[in-house]
Amino acid sequence: MSQDPTVSTGDIARLANVGRAAVSNWRRRHADFPQPVAGAAASPRFSLAEVENWARRNGKPWAMSLTERVWQRLRAGGADLRLDQRVADAGRFLVGLHGGADLAGHLPGAAGERLVDDELAGLLTELAGEHGPGPAFERLHEHYLAARSRQLSATPDPVALLMAELTELAELTAVDGGGTVLDPACGTGTLLRAAAASAGSARLLGQEINTASAVIASARLLLGGAAGVRVAAGDSLRHDGFPHELADAVLCDPPFHDRDWGHAELTGDARWEYGVPPKGEPELAWVQHCLAHTAPGGLVAILMPSAAAARRAGRRIRGNLLRAGALRAVVSLPDGTRDLWLLRRPGPGERPASHVLTVETTTDGSTVDESGVDGAGRHLAPLSAVAEIWRRFQRDPEAPLSGPGHSVRIIDLLDDQVDLSPAQHRPTPGRDEVVRGFTTALDRLRRTALPLPDVVVADQPRRVGTTTVAELVRAGLVSVCPAPTRLRTHERGPVPVLTARDVVEARPASARTRPGAELVMVRPGDVVAAQAGAARVVTDTAALGPRLTRYRVDPDRLDPDFLAGVLRFGGPRPRPGARGGGTDAARLPVPWLSLAEQRAYAAAFRQLAAVADTLSTTAALVDSLVELGFAGLLDGSLRPGGR
Repeated sequence: MSQDPTVSTGDIARLANVGRAAVSNWRRRHADFPQPVAGAAASPRFSLAEVENWARRNGKPWAMSLTERVWQRLRAGGADLRLDQRVADAGRFLVGLHGGADLAGHLPGAAGERLVDDELAGLLTELAGEHGPGPAFERLHEHYLAARSRQLSATPDPVALLMAELTELAELTAVDGGGTVLDPACGTGTLLRAAAASAGSARLLGQEINTASAVIASARLLLGGAAGVRVAAGDSLRHDGFPHELADAVLCDPPFHDRDWGHAELTGDARWEYGVPPKGEPELAWVQHCLAHTAPGGLVAILMPSAAAARRAGRRIRGNLLRAGALRAVVSLPDGTRDLWLLRRPGPGERPASHVLTVETTTDGSTVDESGVDGAGRHLAPLSAVAEIWRRFQRDPEAPLSGPGHSVRIIDLLDDQVDLSPAQHRPTPGRDEVVRGFTTALDRLRRTALPLPDVVVADQPRRVGTTTVAELVRAGLVSVCPAPTRLRTHERGPVPVLTARDVVEARPASARTRPGAELVMVRPGDVVAAQAGAARVVTDTAALGPRLTRYRVDPDRLDPDFLAGVLRFGGPRPRPGARGGGTDAARLPVPWLSLAEQRAYAAAFRQLAAVADTLSTTAALVDSLVELGFAGLLDGSLRPGGR
């Protein structure tokens, strides 16, 4: 028998559009609030029906979409450890609903006699009728990724689309039969869906070690309208599901740092054309597995940990990839932890390439000037510009590239380290570039005026009563709403997304996404706080990105700039490198002042914030000035003054 759906305190806060502190207050202050029915004391779970009835009886906000109702019913179907299988079963059901038994037969594994119970079947059918089977399953997949955020890590959409573009999948539509695309570590199908969007007529092959994930990936592709889909369940390195297939393009986001990848039993494998991967270099095993499945002239786009570009144990294989002309580009991604390697399978008798492309990237062009240079003097390319840099490099690999992206001679990389890190191969700036960069930075520093705050010493220390953010919430002066823990971005989406970095750097929203009921929207006058200790009053409408919290004030009783100042400066500062914020925002002391006094304090807070922001900008200029100054003095482009 199926269980009743249960919800956590975080689920209740999201469905009621309040902060978790508000839910804790309801539990403490209302004797009739439902008691936990499952979970531990630190993570209780409540009956969804009981909480919903309580909220409606007590006039609390409550908005539960059909998607949310289906998801909660899906989660209630058994132990949480089997959630993967239940999502896969829902995918099977929707595929069967969409295309019948023939289409469902393309899914990996065998279906059980009964995939879902009658209640869930009815809800899934209703959801498919409202949105269509494909979009319905995508909505459930978004919830699934959020629930499994610690176990699953989907490739970000902008990166997936870039990988598809770099492997020239759009050109496969001209190939007889549409060509073949392979992802040997396909997870739940993100890269193959990007491939389908770029080359809709291509055969899509995938393999995934987790059977439930393989079913989910296949269901997403079939429900999305892809043809020629085949996803195998199994370990690609140990039990290759496509031993004789050669693909026109291979996309891969392999598991990182997996030491149990089969080193001992695969030592003599024929795939190790460029050298036997050391046990501690599993990613180089995946690189060679991908190349072994690529037709001559075909391209491989694979994500690698940044450390794989320079680890000593892998230098022999990296050198062999360079000598053979197989490695064509290394792109460092904005998160600083991963690189994108672009490889090409050399054809028989083909002359090896003499140059390789290196690119450093940023998520948003606003962090660089019009020539692609950031405050530290680095040439950075927005992700959206990388494909064009690759095309320019292909036209003439030996020609110097202007702006972001550098053509590096392979012979210069073949030293004792064979370090492929793009940051290690920035070209030495020429005399004109040093002089121009130094004089520009010096001029900007001279014109930088540090705004001084209008704050004076009080004649007599004033004792001001305080309250807390939690008390302000209880009094109705402010409502608190955290952002979703995960948010899928879409480069061409119509909804701007404010990220944590945007808040920290006081810049406009830099990401985009598609509309959805799960979005937390902010509007002008809202206060947004980041876990890193930054807080701003927003001036534009946007969706809230992860690790941010919205504070919506009653402007007749609480000044938003005053609250932003308290959130930014009122608690302990986070330690450098520490995760999260310095303290619980709900417990922050807030001076109890009249609205007029709040506005005076808010003006001072804004002035202090302007000082901090100016110093942050100035620090980047100083770094650039010092680096270029030393370089210019040493190469003769600059000289000491005074003579």
